[in-house]
Amino acid sequence: MEAGEEGQGAAPGLKWRPRRGGRTPYWIARADIVAAGYSPKSVNLQAYAADHETLAAKCRALQADMLTWFGGYRADPTIFDGTIAGALWIYETHQDSPFHDLKPGSRRPYATYLRLLLPHIGGHHVSAVTALDVKRWHAVWSKGGKHPAAGSMALAVLKTALTFCIVAGHRQCRQLRDDISELRVSGPRPRKAFATADQVVAARRAAHAMGRPSGALCYAVQFETTLRLWDVAGQWFPLNASVMSTVLDGNTKWAGLEWRHIDENLVLRIKPSKTEGTTDAEIAVDLKLCPMVLEEIAHIHEDCRHGPMIVHERHRRPYRARELTELWKIVRRRAGLPTSLWCRDLRASAITEARDNGALTDDASKVAGHSKPRITAAVYDRSSLEAHRRFAVARVAKRGGNDVGNE
Repeated sequence: MEAGEEGQGAAPGLKWRPRRGGRTPYWIARADIVAAGYSPKSVNLQAYAADHETLAAKCRALQADMLTWFGGYRADPTIFDGTIAGALWIYETHQDSPFHDLKPGSRRPYATYLRLLLPHIGGHHVSAVTALDVKRWHAVWSKGGKHPAAGSMALAVLKTALTFCIVAGHRQCRQLRDDISELRVSGPRPRKAFATADQVVAARRAAHAMGRPSGALCYAVQFETTLRLWDVAGQWFPLNASVMSTVLDGNTKWAGLEWRHIDENLVLRIKPSKTEGTTDAEIAVDLKLCPMVLEEIAHIHEDCRHGPMIVHERHRRPYRARELTELWKIVRRRAGLPTSLWCRDLRASAITEARDNGALTDDASKVAGHSKPRITAAVYDRSSLEAHRRFAVARVAKRGGNDVGNE
């Protein structure tokens, strides 16, 4: 039995969970205290799995924090104790923190990495940390470069927390934040996966064969309109979030694409969630020029065209994020699509298809709701081969008899 198994002895709350390639240690909060509102429910301690002494110490520290909270003590989110843990706490709990304004799709990873950073580096004093320390931590977060996205996300959360602490008046965080900005560490490579129109058709067919036309409609709307997945399927927010909604489920409410966004002329108008509070850009799409969407809408009786557009057939409510992800995995397998293709890649696929067929970057940028065309070109136009072909044609167009092949 592993040291501290089932939370006994010197490592309270410790449990080992089976994972691919072995078992992973987790600290688990008491169920009654979680029910009273305590967070986090669990903390992944894999970074300390090889050192039982440190692992036990982390469990004791987490257990003490939980019991202190349960005893009635709540840290003042305006008081900074000088540690990284204090900076993370202020960012997460201060009433003016931008953390509270994050959309659900962004809030989940931020909350996850706040929990991961706390036991790993929380005890370090901000003034004693150097950028070289952070570089070493980044190597741990990214598994030695094998998981660059995880390393980049952890680093981004740390910088964001330090930045807010600076704004909140804790100027001792500035030096470390600025030093981190000088780091040059490997980040995730830009995604290159995109779907062809035939592959989207295959995905839609697979969804229908499963009795899930909602998935087919979701994929069609993404691909034809270039809307983000979370604008099409919508997102679930806490009840106290500042979004308007008439769709409630438990302690959450939903906002996303609704039938009311389509007018009598089949023009869809919606303000993407990512532009709210920034550029306020609104997207307008003529669905009469979106054959896949029209084909899917034809399957839906007019009496059912109200409320959210994408509704889970069994639960009769919009999808939760995990449900949408699981559906795509099954659809992708049954449609014979590459495992590297994500559902959210359908947006980039639309832009890539348009650029391949001569659409201007400026037009693609407007359709995608980007404030700058360079974002469209750098992030969403993934067909480098076609870009080279256009580039090469432009170069040799006037070479005439000087072409190598004509010598």
